[in-house]
Amino acid sequence: MKALSILAFAGLALAPLTSYAVALNDDFSLEATLGVVSDYRSRGISQSQGDPAIQGGAMLSHISGLYVGAWTSSVDFGAGTKTRQEQDYYAGYYWQATEDIGLDVGYIKYVYPKNADFNLSEVYAVLDVYGVKLGANYSNDTPNYFGNDQDTLYTFLSYKVALPEEFGLDLHVGRNDTKDEAYLSSNGDTRNAYYEWEAKLSRDFVGVTWGLSYIDTDLSKSECASWNGYDDLCSATLVASATKTF
Repeated sequence: MKALSILAFAGLALAPLTSYAVALNDDFSLEATLGVVSDYRSRGISQSQGDPAIQGGAMLSHISGLYVGAWTSSVDFGAGTKTRQEQDYYAGYYWQATEDIGLDVGYIKYVYPKNADFNLSEVYAVLDVYGVKLGANYSNDTPNYFGNDQDTLYTFLSYKVALPEEFGLDLHVGRNDTKDEAYLSSNGDTRNAYYEWEAKLSRDFVGVTWGLSYIDTDLSKSECASWNGYDDLCSATLVASATKTF
């Protein structure tokens, strides 16, 4: 398994950490979350071998727009890898230009205990215009079999639609681009990018946010296996989730 390659898709499930913050004083607020998912999918690809994962995080925000936080999830990359946890540490700044326009920029470090050679970092920026989010994450140290300085650029577009009966529908499409021709098909063709998409239906009930996602990529089984060693981690799936915010 190309376990090092799969780390390009780690984490950034940070979006749930941006609401329901508890005010500590006039300047600072704190939020914590705890959740479980039936499969930890990131950028379309499973980080838990298709098994459930437990996740949680906390974020401290300042009235100026500055914030710091940490997020973690159980993981399983298979093939004898030792790490069973992903730890994300991030810091950033959110600028609210108007009520409907904002810009979020920051830095995130991914840490994998017992497999430090998996560690990597990204810088990110997300522009929010009337609920339409356009974002990009860039890394120049993604570890894989091409070397420890692999460039990776992930871009995405998302939008949330309010539905009747207090349901929400999140629509998302992303593109992951590596510097090298990293995805090998069964006929010998290669490419350096793939697309992934998600449609997530969610609703708050008894203090918990319940979600059901349809997630897929345009990677074939052979392309998926050439990248991470398994051919069934990139195909279409339904993911159930439950998240509690404190």
